[in-house]
Amino acid sequence: MTDEIPRGLPAPPPLGTAALPPGTYDGQVVLVTGGGTGLGKAIAAEFARLGADVVIASRRAEQLKAAQEELAAVPGGGRVASAVCDIRDPERISEVFDAAEAALGLPDVLVNNAAANFPCPAEDLTPGAWRAVVDTTLTGTWFTTREFGRRHLAAATPGSIVNIGASYAWTGGPGFAHSAAAKAGVKNLVETLAVEWGPYGIQVNGLVPGLFPHADMSEDIRDGLERAAPDAKDSRQPALRVGAPRELGWAATFLASPFARFITGHTLVVDGANWQRRALVNPEVIPIRTQLGRGPFTP
Repeated sequence: MTDEIPRGLPAPPPLGTAALPPGTYDGQVVLVTGGGTGLGKAIAAEFARLGADVVIASRRAEQLKAAQEELAAVPGGGRVASAVCDIRDPERISEVFDAAEAALGLPDVLVNNAAANFPCPAEDLTPGAWRAVVDTTLTGTWFTTREFGRRHLAAATPGSIVNIGASYAWTGGPGFAHSAAAKAGVKNLVETLAVEWGPYGIQVNGLVPGLFPHADMSEDIRDGLERAAPDAKDSRQPALRVGAPRELGWAATFLASPFARFITGHTLVVDGANWQRRALVNPEVIPIRTQLGRGPFTP
């Protein structure tokens, strides 16, 4: 009898493979906040691949321009529009919806991907730092969701919302107190609004990514990964590999699709079971300040 050699979860199908039938989103408009870079752009690409007209919103015009050109070249895609938007500004959000509706039609799907985050010991968080993350991640998500919901309620049309969350909404996130609190609020919005708006045909679901390395990761997050596992990212995952951004896009397109109409109020974690991993013996506790290379706290 030979020892079994762990090989992890199989690699995903190649980039360009659609997860749903071609044309699933023909005639549909999808708005993705934070769609100019990273995982937001990857999600937008998979909707485009299935025939959707896509609107991407972000705070930086130069990133939006490049992303719009990239998404317009996706095979099978529809029209692509972009809008500069800070989701902390409800008036600007309303203007973005007006422009999207005039150009392409009322968005049928909203993906709330825009967020803010950076690691910081809780005791070092200033009021401004707290607000910067919570006002974007939670309040901004609410402002965008509210605008989407009110327009569909007024038009008596169905719609689908996908909120990008984080697993520390359940577990807590040492070093990320501001983001963890905000993401817990986002998860609660999923569960609350699914019940409130279900009678009107509006689905609300959550989607939690695991480790999906991409070119647009923030320097803080990238540095943290390098400190933790410069040569061993895969071996630290139960799947023995990290995720490919398209895998998150496939999950988003399914949740908002006609094939998932009876799924609402649910948050789907796509992380290869990493958030459920436990060791037989707990590792040594290293304070967050030490992990971030900060000295003793000074008021």
